[in-house]
Amino acid sequence: MKQYIVTAILFAVWIYVLTVFKRRKLEFYYFLFGSIGTFLFSFTLLRNVMTQALTRMTCYLTGLLGNALGIFKAYTTHSILFVENADGPISLYVDFECGGVIEILVFVSLIFFFAVYNLREKILTSLVGVAWIVAANIIRLFSICVIINRFGNESYYMAHTIVGRMIFYTLSIILYFYVFTRAQIRKQRVGEFGYDSETGK
Repeated sequence: MKQYIVTAILFAVWIYVLTVFKRRKLEFYYFLFGSIGTFLFSFTLLRNVMTQALTRMTCYLTGLLGNALGIFKAYTTHSILFVENADGPISLYVDFECGGVIEILVFVSLIFFFAVYNLREKILTSLVGVAWIVAANIIRLFSICVIINRFGNESYYMAHTIVGRMIFYTLSIILYFYVFTRAQIRKQRVGEFGYDSETGK
């Protein structure tokens, strides 16, 4: 009970600080403080529910590819990928990190306070971004399983720590470039000149 009271007080303070930044037109601090607060509160409230849903969904969708190619099998109930290889089978547990909970919440939190988009665009971009992050995780896990299947259990570290993360981070950079950097550049009025309709200046 005490934890909920503290959370409610912190939430009220957060909202108040946001209104101060908004009134004083401190856009950068509004974006930064708002994004961080949204992530922290949503992470606190949704972490357990999202982890369970995302790990099972990611495991199931990755397993569809593995089963179709006969490389590995998925046990969705326990969020486990069972990979066959020459060294013997190995079980990979799809845990909190593999579910993409943090990545999704960070992305949505940033979008919500990104001034370039209107509300409709924020909703649509969030949906596309979440789908992209889930797909990136599936590609990452699939790549890890393929490498282990091909090169054996000793390749697990390289597949998971190096190759898998490189794939995921590369896809994340592409997403952030198009959603934030490219959108910001396109909506800036660089090199445009306005003219007064009466004076012509």
